[in-house]
Amino acid sequence: MAYVGRFAPSPTGPLHFGSLITAVASYCDAHAHQGKWLVRIEDTDIPRIYPGSEDHILRCIDAFQFEADDAIIFQKDRLDLYDAVIDQLHKNHLVYACQCTRKMLGSNHIYAGTCRDLNLPFEHHAIRVKVSDREICFNDRLQGTHCSNLQQDLGDFVLKRRDGIINYQLAVVVDDYLQGMTHVVRGADLLDNTERQIWLGSILGYPKLEYMHLPLAMNDQGQKLSKQNMAQALDLNRAPELLQQAIRALHQPEVDLDTPAHMLRQAIAQWDIQHIPHTKELEGSYL
Repeated sequence: MAYVGRFAPSPTGPLHFGSLITAVASYCDAHAHQGKWLVRIEDTDIPRIYPGSEDHILRCIDAFQFEADDAIIFQKDRLDLYDAVIDQLHKNHLVYACQCTRKMLGSNHIYAGTCRDLNLPFEHHAIRVKVSDREICFNDRLQGTHCSNLQQDLGDFVLKRRDGIINYQLAVVVDDYLQGMTHVVRGADLLDNTERQIWLGSILGYPKLEYMHLPLAMNDQGQKLSKQNMAQALDLNRAPELLQQAIRALHQPEVDLDTPAHMLRQAIAQWDIQHIPHTKELEGSYL
């Protein structure tokens, strides 16, 4: 099967160095396998979109000279597709409406199925998917075997919030299928989402994917680089230097400091995931 991978940032803030590591790894891994690399903006959580961040993502792709192999898609333009999948799941009795609020649930992070058999109307309620009491395992290309029993570890989880916002878990599964993804390369902070996505894909009849969860870049306080932790936005005037740093962070062979396009070609030719630390965090601190 031909390799199709992707870079799928959320515009809740500008891209930072951790984002660049993911972009480089996904790009190099796709092209080292003579595959395609797509870009998707995961912006279903419309209230959390940070002003100007979508534009910053697009400018970063240009500045670092990444070349997407198809048109960039925006999830907020595809809400009807996700609603259609929820309707499909509803017809197959795999989802239900839930009236429970965070206040009602309190500190209990495992949903007990309180509303499973209440047959509430879908309007003005959250929509949850039913999970089964069985272990789901996958073999991550870097992190090894990872397992979860969703019923015991999480419970039925939300696909659509009561305010109408489509949950990330549903949108990513649907779009990975519709875009023909075969491989997912992303940060280890998303590792625990994977069993949920595998479960959704299985009940929808979607093909299985290969996963690789990258070790996270950390700041000098030992926190992962993130928008919440005020990670610095990528400086587009320093694209070659930052690209070289990202390639080094992935423990890949050195590349010449040149145009980003030349550096990426060199990185692809030398790409070897065995050099990437098989850990959840990178050693050292990054801006």
